[in-house]
Amino acid sequence: MRADQNRLIRSGGARRGRRRGGFAAAVLAVALALTSGCTGGGDGPAAPPGAGEKTPEATVAITAPAADAKDVPASTGLTFTTEKAQGTTVELKDPAGTVVEGTLAADGTSWLPSGALEYGTTYTATVTATGSDGKAATATHSFTTMAKPANQVRVTSFLGDGQVVGVGMPLIVKFGRAIPEDFRDDVQSRMTVRSDPPQEGIWHWVSPTEVRYRPKQFWQAGSTVQYRVQAGGLPVGAGWYGRADLNVDVKIGPATVMTVDNKTKRMTVTRDGKVIRTIPVSLGKKSTPSSSGTMVVIEKLKETVFDTFDELGPDEGYRTDIDFAQRLTWGGEFIHAAPWSEGQQGRVNVSHGCVNVSMAEGAWLFNQTRIGDPVTVKGTERKLQNGNGWTDWNMSWDEYVKGSALPYQPEAAPSAEATPTP
Repeated sequence: MRADQNRLIRSGGARRGRRRGGFAAAVLAVALALTSGCTGGGDGPAAPPGAGEKTPEATVAITAPAADAKDVPASTGLTFTTEKAQGTTVELKDPAGTVVEGTLAADGTSWLPSGALEYGTTYTATVTATGSDGKAATATHSFTTMAKPANQVRVTSFLGDGQVVGVGMPLIVKFGRAIPEDFRDDVQSRMTVRSDPPQEGIWHWVSPTEVRYRPKQFWQAGSTVQYRVQAGGLPVGAGWYGRADLNVDVKIGPATVMTVDNKTKRMTVTRDGKVIRTIPVSLGKKSTPSSSGTMVVIEKLKETVFDTFDELGPDEGYRTDIDFAQRLTWGGEFIHAAPWSEGQQGRVNVSHGCVNVSMAEGAWLFNQTRIGDPVTVKGTERKLQNGNGWTDWNMSWDEYVKGSALPYQPEAAPSAEATPTP
């Protein structure tokens, strides 16, 4: 009986098991049918995650330096191309992962580091472009800078950091070696000027070793001016490279402007547009006339000696102690005190080309002026020769622009408050 029951139980279990198996098969068939209806059928492998997402509409490619490039100048920036990008970011990292600071160009196609890169170092650049769909496209590659070059050119500024100068002061940058004409545009592209308030201006090459900057109008009194030359590691021709970057901050003082009229034999001194003094003068006699044109004060010497024996010879040369001298030209024209001509000042020209004033007026004027204050002389028999001093203001704006190695692009509209150009 127990054996029969056991057989019955095993038999019944088997039957129940077959019924459950048939039900499960039916459920699986329905599930497969339902699944098949959602996917469109097919026996292929399942799609990878994200396969249904659209690719970013923006594209980006780094064009320079090339991927894995070697011996790249330490001055290098990045250039790249993008399509359908509404925003672009750039990241440059050194081997330690430190991010290099830099600036994206206004046109969004290049980026320049804030300073020269380290020599013999591998950097990794990543440029990311984001389109209107909010998705980002990324380009990444590495490059290695060159070893420190043996031939380096020094870059210097005439002005020192924190100096206060006159409204006619040009910014003067000099190079320790002549810059070939074919490289001047590259050098100038690394030279920037920022002023507060913004003022329109341009660089002008006066020689292969010197370039100057002046605004379209005199600097606005009280302006702050920052200028920079990113020359470190920059190729400047014939295997030479810039030694280091140059950064200078200066301030513009009051608008002290001197105008000398040969007709009246008077100097008119204005401060911020208002006349503060009228001074009798004696200019150069007919055989040695003063130069007519716009100059600026180049240097100030409270006491000096004029010695012209080497220039004029023993018959006409002289050696004289001079007080309150302010140089206007390299050729030797000064404003200075001349007590010996005080009787002629305001009436007759008796000097060798200088602007003579009395001892009292010379002392007063010396205490009012700064390097870079403009001086305009009118109505004499000789015109000022450009290059004889800082004659940047003796040229029209159109003439000055021609000295730029790059096409002129105005950066800011001139302010209505700027001191007018003479």
